[in-house]
Amino acid sequence: MACLCIRQFADKWGWIDTVAAVIVSQSMFDCLFCQYRAVNFYRRQTIQSLYAIASGGLAGLGLGNSRQKYLYVPEPQNDFIFSILCEELGFIGAALVVALFLLLLLRGMSIAVRARDKFGALLVVGFVVQVTLQAILNMAVVTNTIPNTGISLPFFSSGGTSLLMLLGEMGIVLSVSRQTDMV
Repeated sequence: MACLCIRQFADKWGWIDTVAAVIVSQSMFDCLFCQYRAVNFYRRQTIQSLYAIASGGLAGLGLGNSRQKYLYVPEPQNDFIFSILCEELGFIGAALVVALFLLLLLRGMSIAVRARDKFGALLVVGFVVQVTLQAILNMAVVTNTIPNTGISLPFFSSGGTSLLMLLGEMGIVLSVSRQTDMV
């Protein structure tokens, strides 16, 4: 079929124009293909994380049984740990992690309401909202809702300094909660 189209084009416009048209169309295709490859190269991390989330299913593959963390998702222990968590624990485990972060937010707000002074209340609200917002942004990046930002998942991602700061923040929140009359 392609030969017939080229033959008809050649009969109408001549062989030199036909060869030129084929070369130009081939170079345009190559240019578009290179752009497609470049876009996919830069989106590779997000695409692989979506594959990991999808392969987890409802109950997951089991702890340690992730396949995407081996050479597919780049740096699976850092920014994209939530996708590996979804693959290993499934939708149920991911929903449990989201529920735990929401519980942290609710509990922090109740501590802030019962705090003795305004400084303690604002301190607790700031720390808890910061941790929750960081978790929401990480989950949005992993699920391709927003562009990749490099924000780690609190308490899960690898990184000593981040974990140390988060544990210090939670220690301050616990100190404020100890001074309240909460049950």
